[in-house]
Amino acid sequence: MDAVIHNAGVVDGAAVLPVNVVAPYLLTALIERPSRLVYLSSGMHSGGRADLTGADWSGTRATKTYSDSKLFVTAFAMFVARTWPDVFSNAVDPGWVPTRMGGSGASDDLREGHLTQAWLAGSDDPGAKVTGGYWHHMHQQSPHPATRNEGFQDELISQLADHTGVALPTTR
Repeated sequence: MDAVIHNAGVVDGAAVLPVNVVAPYLLTALIERPSRLVYLSSGMHSGGRADLTGADWSGTRATKTYSDSKLFVTAFAMFVARTWPDVFSNAVDPGWVPTRMGGSGASDDLREGHLTQAWLAGSDDPGAKVTGGYWHHMHQQSPHPATRNEGFQDELISQLADHTGVALPTTR
């Protein structure tokens, strides 16, 4: 594979962490390493809490919010960018788009929602061949500061590895 776009997501309930964070972690750890990885984040990640205490990664009970999960998956994308220098890893906020998850009242343009991740996954444009970015509608944005905190990233990866029993390879 040349690229993988991690696009699954749920907005609430006990499945938030398993679907939004554990699944992308496991898939990334277990597949043959592609050249590009794109993780779907959300502008709501900025309201997330950089606190892993009490996280129920199994989904038995709801312990963290959607915003928290998107902060975590964005930090994961930054960890991959930092530790896999031969892979372009980025996080994308597609906007609040009118889907089954976003609802009919969503204010963003559905057509704009997919363009950035498709561009990052497949374009030969030098602007798309970057790593460690957080994107919204083709523009890099500044993510929550915790997503760039290496100590937070390392603790997140440690908890995910402990929970799944699967270590994320750090070398090719």
